[in-house]
Amino acid sequence: MPRFVVEADGGSRGNPGPAGYGAVVLDPASGETLAERAEYIGVATNNVAEYKGLIAGLTAARDLASDAEVLVRMDSKLVVEQMSGRWKIKHPDMKPLAAEAARILPRAQVTYEWIPRERNKHADRLANEAMDAGKRGEQWEPSASAAVFAAPSAPSGPPGDAVAGAAAARAALAAARGIAAGPAEADTLFGSPAAGAEEARAAAVPVPSRTPATAPAPGRVPTATAPAGGQGWGPDMGAPATFVLLRHGETALTPQKRFSGSGGSDPELSPAGRRQAAAVAEALAARGTVQTVISSPLLRCRETARAVADRLGLDVTVEQGLREVDFGAWEGLTFAEVQERFPDDLQAWLDSPKAAPTGGGESFAAATRRISATRDRLLAAHAGRTVLLVTHVTPVKILVRLALGAPPESLFRMELSAASLSAVAYYADGNASVRLLNDTAHLR
Repeated sequence: MPRFVVEADGGSRGNPGPAGYGAVVLDPASGETLAERAEYIGVATNNVAEYKGLIAGLTAARDLASDAEVLVRMDSKLVVEQMSGRWKIKHPDMKPLAAEAARILPRAQVTYEWIPRERNKHADRLANEAMDAGKRGEQWEPSASAAVFAAPSAPSGPPGDAVAGAAAARAALAAARGIAAGPAEADTLFGSPAAGAEEARAAAVPVPSRTPATAPAPGRVPTATAPAGGQGWGPDMGAPATFVLLRHGETALTPQKRFSGSGGSDPELSPAGRRQAAAVAEALAARGTVQTVISSPLLRCRETARAVADRLGLDVTVEQGLREVDFGAWEGLTFAEVQERFPDDLQAWLDSPKAAPTGGGESFAAATRRISATRDRLLAAHAGRTVLLVTHVTPVKILVRLALGAPPESLFRMELSAASLSAVAYYADGNASVRLLNDTAHLR
């Protein structure tokens, strides 16, 4: 049976805006480009363009050999998960496109794998060529394609589009079939590698048996007993649970640096905050690793979470434990105003995590107990998964502090911008690793 790799992508300059798709069919053994497809499709959304690219790629593969076994590789987590049957298709524009894609080849002949955007440059270039042609009032022509020449290839071996060249294509196909192969590269900053790459590793390296995780004791990260030995610097603990920590977008109070906790006015996102939420949604969609979205109950977080979840095709779960601390009588005041009105209480708060804000607010010690319990509960429910927690300054800082084993005063030595991303990975042996802090690259 012939085997092909299809890489597909779509884009929209405006979302919705002028849109196009690109798709390439590769020979997994040699990395050779067997077919290219691209088209300007007028005004459409990113997701519609991505589905159109998938349809074009599958059609091209079928035209080459209708009995082919096809591995589809895309950087759209939404399309990959929906076509794999793991996510529901909710948007009415997506349902007929998904049905059309599913009819092109028998389901048993097609498997799907998510890849990072940087490993999908051939299809991405084709999509951009199509949009450029549309801007000129033309349609894309195969003779004009430069995608295969612009795509990076491995230092040695046959040409092809993927950072690891033909070796990555072979590894991904082997992973889908359970055949031993070398590992493929994957983006592991936010959670586990793509499923295909992980399976390729499993096929190549014997994995020791693991003891299932036990229920966590209060105040501790859930742990599991692991066998001695394993690969690398320690025993194989399996995929960690990764919490991607997103501070909400700006409100009217944010630029003024006013205390805004859970005991105040519960402001909505400002126009700037909504733009930030849209920007971080695009950044997380490009990474494609988030599997679950959980939000603080406060409005600014729920609005930020909804913007991301809508882009990813996910639902939002509200978690009370992720709320900001209650700043009591300090709500809505600046630091200078608090210092002027409540100097002794402010100094006590700065000196001790047990001191609460004036008027019955929540101390950092109490907040730490609450957030630790929330962390443990979420870890038990989402072992091995990548979860987006949309929350506030204090919960993010506390989670980072606990992961580092840093003292309470470290809470005053971290900067967290609005709509910034941080990430912590939690392993089955109880250890944690801070992978990212206050990343705002998506806002620039």
